[in-house]
Amino acid sequence: MGGRAGSGSLSVMNYGLFVMTLTHTLTHVFGNLYKASFPILRDEFSLSIQQLGVLAAIPPLCQALLSIPAGMLTDRIGSKRMLLVSLAFAVLGSVVAATALTPLMVIVAASLVYLNTTIYHPASYSFTTRLFNRGDRPKALGIHGAGGTFGVALGPLTLSLFIGLLGLTWRHVYVFWAVPIALGALLIVRVREDRSNNGAVSSGSLEPDALEPKSLLTRGLAIFLVFMAVRTVAQQMVGIFMPLFIVDVKGFTVGQMGLIYGSTSLMGLVSAPSGGFLASRFGSKRWLAASIVMSMTMLSMVALVPGSVLFAVVYVVYGFVGTLGMAARSSLIANLTPSSQRGIGYALLFLPGSVMGAITPLIAASLIDFFGMWRSSRAQPYPLRQAQVVEVSGVVQPLYPSLAELGDV
Repeated sequence: MGGRAGSGSLSVMNYGLFVMTLTHTLTHVFGNLYKASFPILRDEFSLSIQQLGVLAAIPPLCQALLSIPAGMLTDRIGSKRMLLVSLAFAVLGSVVAATALTPLMVIVAASLVYLNTTIYHPASYSFTTRLFNRGDRPKALGIHGAGGTFGVALGPLTLSLFIGLLGLTWRHVYVFWAVPIALGALLIVRVREDRSNNGAVSSGSLEPDALEPKSLLTRGLAIFLVFMAVRTVAQQMVGIFMPLFIVDVKGFTVGQMGLIYGSTSLMGLVSAPSGGFLASRFGSKRWLAASIVMSMTMLSMVALVPGSVLFAVVYVVYGFVGTLGMAARSSLIANLTPSSQRGIGYALLFLPGSVMGAITPLIAASLIDFFGMWRSSRAQPYPLRQAQVVEVSGVVQPLYPSLAELGDV
């Protein structure tokens, strides 16, 4: 099912990967759409920064609570059923958002669409990695990741289109996306999932992976999860209130903000597959470390560049380099987990993001209240640069010996 290692990225495309990539796009359209709506929600419901912090924190908290159960269910009942459940959550959340009249209803809607990704990720990544050998996994996961980043971009972009050009509201965006998500479920129904006794997708065309770990709980996996938690703090401190910063400080309109904020993820259409190809060529660990260094550099420039236009350009480039390591990260998790427990392995991969996502918005909101939007937003990247230095020197370096027994592909 997978191509030979070293072949071009598109040579690994098959129906299963196509469906996983397309549904990955659909499942992510609500992620940044929610945060991009913060300037509108603030004005519509007269919310303070602290209240917006609560709105940002509760959905990831729900994700953190259900992440492990979602992974365990993926391993137990199979990826296909869990994928259908995830899209059902997305459709339900979009319906609640379209009819939301209070902040509580907005939180419920956001929690449902966030839980959609919590259920989707272990199932989709688990299914995809079982289709390919180690040499082709980064390339396949790069294509799969491009679908996700495209979906993240589409949310703010459609918000800009609906509000700026069509004169509609943020609620209409949720109604619009509910339809293709429901149709995506029909594509999943046609995906064939041959499961062995342990629930793994059959991959008879692939040779057994002699390097596959026998246990889920290893030192390498623990270190990698710490790395993910540290990097998540850095990314979320920048991203959560960035829409407010772009509008209030840089002087862009909500429509322009949606274009800028969405374009950072749109870059993933190029950077995610490119990163997968480079990870396949140079090794997932080495390429992940290199991408973090590039991300740290661009984050420093975001903090320092003057003017609105130059800021927008640098911020979009930051989004590009930020997704270069996505495929390498996902491939490393596949290398670190037994195939029969890959669902819970990917649940653990996204768990730090959910846990930190429930804490970071409240910290960021407190900093903004204490320092003010301008000082906080300009000062944020300085401690974040230190956090990203920790990623490189304190986390990635120990990762090399801890993963040495797994090889590098």
